[in-house]
Amino acid sequence: MRTRSTPKTPALTEIGFGGAQIGNLGREVDDDTARLTVDTAWDAGIRYFDTAPHYGLGLSERRLGAALRDRPREEYVLSTKVGRLLVDSPETAHRLDDDGFAVPAAVVRRWDFSRDGVMRSVEESLDRLGVDRIDIAYLHDPDAHWDAASTTGVGALIELREQGVVRAVGAGMNQASMLADFVERCDVDIVMVAGRYTLLDDAAAERLLPLAAERGVGVVAAAVYNSGLLSHPRPAPDATYDYTRASSDLLERAHRIADICERYGVDLPSAAIAYPLRRDEVVSVVVGIRTAAQAESTVERYRARVPEEMWRELTATGVVAQ
Repeated sequence: MRTRSTPKTPALTEIGFGGAQIGNLGREVDDDTARLTVDTAWDAGIRYFDTAPHYGLGLSERRLGAALRDRPREEYVLSTKVGRLLVDSPETAHRLDDDGFAVPAAVVRRWDFSRDGVMRSVEESLDRLGVDRIDIAYLHDPDAHWDAASTTGVGALIELREQGVVRAVGAGMNQASMLADFVERCDVDIVMVAGRYTLLDDAAAERLLPLAAERGVGVVAAAVYNSGLLSHPRPAPDATYDYTRASSDLLERAHRIADICERYGVDLPSAAIAYPLRRDEVVSVVVGIRTAAQAESTVERYRARVPEEMWRELTATGVVAQ
C-alpha cells in the first residue's frame, strides 16, 4: 500500500485502521474477532493504526496493543489521543458505558487538557498499548476546551515530542474551523478531521487544507462515510449522517452521487475513500473497521480504479465540490 508523509510526520499508509469499533462502539465484539480484524488489516497492507482511551474506556487500546505486540515496531505507525482521562468508578461498574460503547462503566471519562492530565494520559496509553513510544498523539475533541488545549495541552505534547516519547503531535476533531486555528497558531505536525472532508461536506477545504499546505502539516481524513450514509452502494432510507438520521435532502444527494459513480463502474463507498486522497495535504484516510471482512472490503475499495472523468462530472453537476 502506498504511503504519504510530510517533513513533520511519519509515513502513513493511505488507509489507516480506525480502532473505535474494536472498542465495542455500538455493540460488542469479542477478543478473537478484534484480533482477527487487526491481523487481516495488517495482511492487507495497512500499517497505520489509530485508537484512543475514549474508545471502549481503554478496550480499543488494549486490544490493538495485544494484536500488534509481536509485529516489528518500526513497521507500523500508532496514534492515540489525549484529553479524556479514565478514572476508576466502582460505583458505576454494574452499568454499561453511556457514551456509545458496549463496555462496563468501571471507569469514567474526565476532560483534562492540563499538563499533568496529558502526561498521565500518555503514560496510561503506553501501558495499555504495551509500547514505549507513540508515533502520533492527538488532542481529542477539544471543542469546548480551546484555552487549555491550545496552551497546556499542546505544550505538554510538545514536551513529549522533544523527549522522543511522541514523534508527532496534533488535534483530532469533528470540525474543521478549530483545527485550522490549531494549524495557524500552534506548533502542530498533523491533524485528524472527521467528517468534514467527504463527498458530502468539504468544510476542510476552506481554511484547513490551505493552511496545512502552507505550514507543512499533514491532514488525516476520518469518518469519510459520514457515519454511515456513504458506507453502502445505495443509502438505506434510515441511513445516518453524523450519527443522526440523514435528512431527505442528504439522501437524495447521496443517490445522485451514486448514480454518477455507477456509470463509471465505481460504488459509493469506493468514491468516498478516494475523494479525500485527491488532495496532497491528506496523508491518510482512516476508516473504522470492526471485522476481518470489513478490513478486506476497505482495502478493496481503496484499490478501486476511479476515473478522472467521474470527478469532472460530479463537480460539473454540483453534487460534489471541487
